[in-house]
Parts: sequence; structure tokens; C-alpha cells
Amino acid sequence: MGDNQRQVFDVSMVIPSHNVSECVDDDGRLKRTGTICTASAHIITAVIGSGVLSLAWAIAQLGWIAGPAVMLLFSFVTYYTSSLLTDCYRTGDPVSGKRNYTYTDAVRSILGGYKVKACGLIQYLNLFGISIGYTIAASISMMAIKRSNCFHENGGKNPCHLSSNPYMIMFGVSEILLSQIPDFDQIWWLSIVAAVMSFTYSGIGLGLGIAKVAATGTFKGSLTGISIGTVTQAQKIWRSLQAIGDIAFAYSFSVILIEIQDTVKSPPEEAKTMKKATKLSIAVTTVFYMLCGSMGYASFGDFAPGNLLTGVGFFNPFWLLDIANAAIIIHLVGAYQVFCQPIFAFIEKWATQRWPESYFITKEFKIPVPGYRHPYKLNMFRLVWRTGFVMLTTVISMLLPFFNDVVGILGALGFWPLTVYFPVEMYIQQKKISKWSSRWICLKMLSMACLMISIVAGAGSIVGVILDLKVYKPFKTTY
Repeated sequence: MGDNQRQVFDVSMVIPSHNVSECVDDDGRLKRTGTICTASAHIITAVIGSGVLSLAWAIAQLGWIAGPAVMLLFSFVTYYTSSLLTDCYRTGDPVSGKRNYTYTDAVRSILGGYKVKACGLIQYLNLFGISIGYTIAASISMMAIKRSNCFHENGGKNPCHLSSNPYMIMFGVSEILLSQIPDFDQIWWLSIVAAVMSFTYSGIGLGLGIAKVAATGTFKGSLTGISIGTVTQAQKIWRSLQAIGDIAFAYSFSVILIEIQDTVKSPPEEAKTMKKATKLSIAVTTVFYMLCGSMGYASFGDFAPGNLLTGVGFFNPFWLLDIANAAIIIHLVGAYQVFCQPIFAFIEKWATQRWPESYFITKEFKIPVPGYRHPYKLNMFRLVWRTGFVMLTTVISMLLPFFNDVVGILGALGFWPLTVYFPVEMYIQQKKISKWSSRWICLKMLSMACLMISIVAGAGSIVGVILDLKVYKPFKTTY
């Protein structure tokens, strides 16, 4: 008996048969209760993360015309391709077709073949990269708290240089401990905490930007972005391309869209609800991004810092900055686990299937925990593998501690394949759009244009890393 059938059977054991259909959906799972509001909240929580902090820097590279224009372009493309993706939640009929519970399930059931493996590889590489980016961002915020207190104590006379390594190690140790909690990403309050923390630090950044503009009475910046002289012609080009990658990273949420759609109730059909939720959440996010990025640029002009709350910009009120950076750290501690759990689960499932008889991989030791009814189940493979993974991301972060460059690479890596290519290909297959029809040509042209944007943005970020490495000694970064 399959899982779905078993679930229906279990429910029907305790509920009269005429009520079973009222308690379960067509796939035998308990009735989904999600609405436009809950789906929008999930998307906004997923989208507004540490990427928002680099937007002032990104607009500074592009200027008052190209910066907001690129942001609007990405918001439109993300909305359009997300709308295509919502039609892929069910394979075949949009009302009664087979449900796909994850992004990879949709690729498997609609496209199949080598594209499933390619999708999985890109997804896991992206998640691995995000874990490195989050380690760097968290360490920078820890140092910012230490530095702002140092500035306050000595009246700004001491430059307060710090090494990032101890803070990355501290973050890594905390993640090793948290990674041993099975299904940490399923803890219900985690998403709520992440949302509150995101809006806390983004709101403080926005508020400080507005206050600085109000205090000086001037809007800094230029129509074409950072001026030649502040940077060289070559740096201007590479930084502009990198800025495009940073903005792309700020809009990356397609990979979890299907999972969010799987929480939505029907009728009306899930795709209709999800399209409205996507439109609402991208509109809210874009307005918020425009405000944060524009106010940051208006405050600092050409010298907008790479990370709005930890750069050279704000030193007072120091206690407010400490609250903002503490919020970033709390958010990133949880977000790291949410993004790493799929990698943990994938490797552990593969190892269990590959060596089902292995004592090391499958055996769980029950350890009593004082104050808890249920003992902690220690698995040796989980302990070794997850600890090794966190150590690897920490060491790479210490080798390449360049927040903006890493964010740009991640944005470029994930944007085209996950936000554009797979949704477009699945939509063409799902709707049986004939080759060389006007719609087919338009969709393919959109995909190719976004591929070119991803390539140049990735190139800009990679060149940024290369330029940084020329003046950088491994494990000896100070801020």
C-alpha cells in the first residue's frame, strides 16, 4: 500500500467515510489551509534576507537610472517566470493533475532525464554557496558590533581593526551544534523569527539612511553611478556587472516556490492563488528594496558600503547598530540551517541506501537529555558528516571573505537556471507550446537574454574575487 493510500486509510479509521474528503486533499494528505496572505508571508520571509544589505552598494555602481531600472527588470522577470512555475505545481490538468511537492519533483515529472540531475546539482551548489555567504555575513556583523562599541569607547580615535577568523570560527561552532538537531528546519517558529529579524535590520538600515539624508539635506549620487577616478574604468565595468549579480541574488526564491504552493488550499486552484501571492509579495519586496537601496545610496553616494550596516557608513547611534547586527546574526544562524538541511538530508538518504547494513551510518544511540521526555538520538554518520560540512564552509569563508563578490557569484549561478531556464522549459512542455510559434520564440529569447545577464554578472563577480585576492593574504583578513 502506497504512502498516500495509507494516510487516507489512517484518517478514515477515526472519521466517518462521508467526512474523509472534508479532512484530506485529493492526494490523501491532510487538507491544506494556506491562503494568499500566508503564501505571501512565506515568500517575503524567504526573499528579504542579507541580500538587501548590498543593494545600496549595487545602486552606487549603476547610478540613479540603471540601478532602479535593473531592480525593476529583475522584479518583472522573477514575477513572470514565477507565474510560469506556478502552472507546474500539477502535472497535466491544473485542477486534478498529479501534485509535485518540490521544485525537483516538478522537473522530474515534467522534464525528466538528465535535467533532473542538472537541476539537483545546481540547487545543491547554490545552497552550498549560500552557506558560505551567510558565514561571511554573520562574521562581518559580529565584528561590526565589536567595532561600533570600540569606536564609542575611544571616541573614534582608534581604527579598531579586527580579524574576521575568530568570528567565523564562532559562527561555525554554533552551526555544528545546531546541525546535530534532526529536522531543525521544521521547527515551526523559525520562519517567524527569521521574518521579524529581517524586517528589524532592514528597517533600521532604511531608517538610518532616511535620517542621514534628512540631516545633511542632500541626495548624494549621480545618474551614472560611481565616478571614474574613484575607481578605474575597468573596475567600473566589473563592479557594475557584479552589482547585477547582487540584485539577482536579492530576488532568488523560485527554488522554494513549489514548496510554498504545496501549503495552499484549493479551490480555487492553487496556481491562481499563488500568482496573486507572488504579485503581492514581489511588489512589497521591490518597494522595500528600492527604499533601502536608494536611501543607502542617497546617504553615501560613491562611497556606499558593500554591507549597509557594517561598512564605513553608520557609527551612531551605536546601540541601534548593535541591535541591527544582532538581528542579522540571529537570522543567519537559523537561515544557514534552513538552507543546509536539504544537503544534509540528500547525502544521508544516499548513504543509507548505499550502505543499509552499515552500523556507522544507520545505528542511533539514545542519549537521555535532562528536562526532556524524549532522548536525543545520536547518529555517528550524521555527527561526522555534518561537522565536516560546516568545517568546510567555514574554512572556505576564511579563504574568500568577500561578501559582495560571493553574493554576486551566487546570484549569477542561481538566477538563470533556477529562476528562468527550468520554469520556462517546464511551462513549454506542460502547455505543449509548439516549436517556432511566436510564444515559443519569445520564451526562448527571454531565457537566452537572462543567460547572457547571468554570464556577465558571474564574470564581474569572479573578476572581483581575483582582484581582491591580489591584495589579500589567506586567513589574515582584517576590517
